[in-house]
Order: sequence, then C-alpha cells, then structure tokens
Amino acid sequence: MGYCFGGTTVLELARSGADVVGVVSFHGALGTPTPVEAGKLKAKILALHGADDPFVPENEVGQFVKEMRDAKADWELVAYGNSVHGFTNPGNGNDNSKGAAYNAEADRKSWERMKDFFNEVFGVSTKKE
Repeated sequence: MGYCFGGTTVLELARSGADVVGVVSFHGALGTPTPVEAGKLKAKILALHGADDPFVPENEVGQFVKEMRDAKADWELVAYGNSVHGFTNPGNGNDNSKGAAYNAEADRKSWERMKDFFNEVFGVSTKKE
C-alpha cells in the first residue's frame, strides 16, 4: 500500500506483473506511461481516490478505468466525494481549494475499505473481535 507517490508506485508495481497478491493506492496518480497488458496483472487493485483531486484529472481516471477493463484486471476504484488530494493527511488542513486537504470521513471510509480488501486478499480479518 502507498500514499500519494507511494500509491502511484504500488500501481506501477502491479502493472509490472510482479508476483504480489494485491495493492492499495491512497490518492496516488492513476496514469502510467506503460499500461498493463491483458493477462499480465497478477495483483488485485484497490485505488482510493479523492473525486475532486485536481492532480488526477478526470481523463486520467477514465484512462485508468479503461486500462483496468482492457487488462481484465481484478480492480476497484473508490472515489470519495468532496475530497481532494491528500484526503488522509490531517496536516493538509481542510481547504479543498488548495488542492490537498484532509477529509475525516473519506479518511475513515478509505481505511475501513483497505482493511476489508486485506481480509479479501489475505484471508485475515483486521476487525476487532
């Protein structure tokens, strides 16, 4: 899993065909200079994205969706409304007009979705009993 540049990096790792079970990207860039070929992707993909992220334009989101479909990947893209880049970092403040801002609800929801994803791909529950 990775945040921002790290989120981009884990997506590129998956695109490379690396033998990993799954990757999670938090507000990472979704575009790539080397789209994955059909059948090459081994990892399941979870991309957690701020729907209003000015650093990841809508056409990049659309290209990612097309790439994943064309690759017949096992993927999920979750776009959080009213969220921009860096929505998991309280240090970003809460002014969306700056392009990076914290969104507590998106932070909470994305963390829970990641835990569910880990349970799905690793078969281990991350929920408190």
